[in-house]
Parts: sequence; C-alpha cells; structure tokens
Amino acid sequence: MLAAFGLLFVAIIAEVAATSALPKAQGFRDPLWTVLVLGGYAFSIWLLAVVVRTLPVSTAYAVWSGVGTAVVAVVGVLWLDERLDWLSGFALALIIVGVVVLNLRVAH
Repeated sequence: MLAAFGLLFVAIIAEVAATSALPKAQGFRDPLWTVLVLGGYAFSIWLLAVVVRTLPVSTAYAVWSGVGTAVVAVVGVLWLDERLDWLSGFALALIIVGVVVLNLRVAH
C-alpha cells in the first residue's frame, strides 16, 4: 500500500505540473507546451489507474484531486501571480480536511 501512495504522489506531481503549464500552452496554440500539458495529464491518469488496483478508487481520486487542487492553488500564488483570499484559503483547508478524513476512514 505504501508503494501505491508513492505512485499517487507522483501522479499528483504530474497533474500539478501539467495544470501549472496550461497558461504557457496559450489555449493549445503553443505546440511544445501543449505536448507537455497533455503528456503530463496522460501520465498522471495512467498512474492513477495503476494506483486504483491497490487503493479504493474513491480514496485514490479524493487524494489525487484534493491534494492536486490545493497544490495548484499554492503554485498559483507563489509562481503564477494569483491571489488567495481568506475564503479561498478556507475552502482549500476544507478540501484537505476532507481528504484526511477519507484516509482515516479507509485506515480503519
């Protein structure tokens, strides 16, 4: 199960990288960035498909999407000049709490 979470972590990193590169793809008009974005998403989904052989799909997808969303928000603030107000921060905290609760539920 630890290996599955390791692969899930790699899948999240690939998805976050692909999502963060979306502005560079310029609406898929820049071929290089388009290939990087689509390749990153494809790799991430493939890893997610491998992970769900071991972990329940509900848990794997919740972690993948929830942690990915939170990390993309942080990347947006730190490197893409996006703002994060208190309400957005609270909403992200709720996502993280939800992922933690789901994982605790699966562990028992």
